[in-house]
Amino acid sequence: MPSLLRHLHDFAREVDLTVAEWMAGVEMINEAGRMSTDKRNETQLLCDILGLESLVDEITSKLLLRAGDTTTNNTNTTSTTTPSAILGPFYRADAPILPNNSSIVTAPPTSPWYAAALPLLAHVSGRVLDDRPPHTPIPNAVVDVWLAGPNGLYEQQDTSAPDMNLRGRFRTSDPDGHYSLYCLRPTAYPIPDDGPAGRLLGLLDRRAWRPAHIHFFMKAEGYRSLVTQVFDVESVEDEGVGRDAVFAVKEELVVRFRAREGDERARWELVFDVFLSEL
Repeated sequence: MPSLLRHLHDFAREVDLTVAEWMAGVEMINEAGRMSTDKRNETQLLCDILGLESLVDEITSKLLLRAGDTTTNNTNTTSTTTPSAILGPFYRADAPILPNNSSIVTAPPTSPWYAAALPLLAHVSGRVLDDRPPHTPIPNAVVDVWLAGPNGLYEQQDTSAPDMNLRGRFRTSDPDGHYSLYCLRPTAYPIPDDGPAGRLLGLLDRRAWRPAHIHFFMKAEGYRSLVTQVFDVESVEDEGVGRDAVFAVKEELVVRFRAREGDERARWELVFDVFLSEL
């Protein structure tokens, strides 16, 4: 806290902060608080567009590295543990637990975006494994998945979507640590501009877009929980890695969806194995 106060006061002195400017900042934080609910966290979105959540995520990941980890790349760290990524403002903790190979697309055919979703139907599967060789499978891990619809909205933003659409939790119920589900190939979207975060991006003359991604939250007894995302390579190449409005893209999390054959329920597939570290 002393460090925070010191830097905060130094900032005010450096920019000659006026009462009017200070009050504008206070009102921005107040407005973000008023907008925030259990379905959307505008204050967290403010942190995201400022890069703070991504920075805190990076710092936390480095602090959790074990002494035996080797060093490589420009981050000077490496581990077989799957890299983390930010949680984001649209996580909901109570997504339904579904059997493996279930679909999290629950919107009816009458949904305004249903036709647009059909070419995006995808099968996602993988294994949850211990990050230490020989990478033992982790049974009974919980794989929490969520993503935005093809209209760029999460279900709590979309008045036409049923509750918990494109959300679900799955367990690695077999000895091999497998999970599987049907969802959509993700769509790039702009972050909401109806609140202070969107207005601040405009003032900074920054693009509001996020490349197409799927969120994951992994939990398993005896292992560190992992919050991460995967990013569709075609979207990343189109939008540019450095253009993610919340600075969350990591090279190791960029994936390629491939055409799926012989499955009427999906046109695309992705295999995403996850490596967790012990507590």
